Amino acid sequence: MKLPVAEGLFTWPPDGRPQLIASRHRGTGAVTFPADPAQDDVDEILLSRTGTLFTWTTQQFVPPSPPYTGETDPASFEAYAVGYVELPEGILVEGRLTESDPELLTIGQQMELVLVPFVERPGADGGPSREILTFAFAPVAPVAPVASQGVEA
Repeated sequence: MKLPVAEGLFTWPPDGRPQLIASRHRGTGAVTFPADPAQDDVDEILLSRTGTLFTWTTQQFVPPSPPYTGETDPASFEAYAVGYVELPEGILVEGRLTESDPELLTIGQQMELVLVPFVERPGADGGPSREILTFAFAPVAPVAPVASQGVEA
């Protein structure tokens, strides 16, 4: 069974092209992610699926728990990349990246929203396990290798 890491964070369309769920303030037009449905003066909107990589880094150690709810055993923890992706709605969204090789990521690169496994939890009372999914951003196209720029003497 597949479940979202949090309800109301992203859509689950049958075409496999998820979108993040955000809020737009009616008066100012400010966009907030995650959505803030508790306010009366906001409308729920779906964010664009693609944007540009604003910046990124790698998470080399187990994050503090809470709020982190993923793998907490340092022996089985795998480092991953996180980045800020700027979306056309004018918002920077922080999320995991599907790629963490520095040779394959570059600032300004086009990124696309995808769903990825976050953690697997055992089922209740011996039932089927639950795969928890989260959103991430994947490069739309590979980065072209940078040609070495030799200096002639």
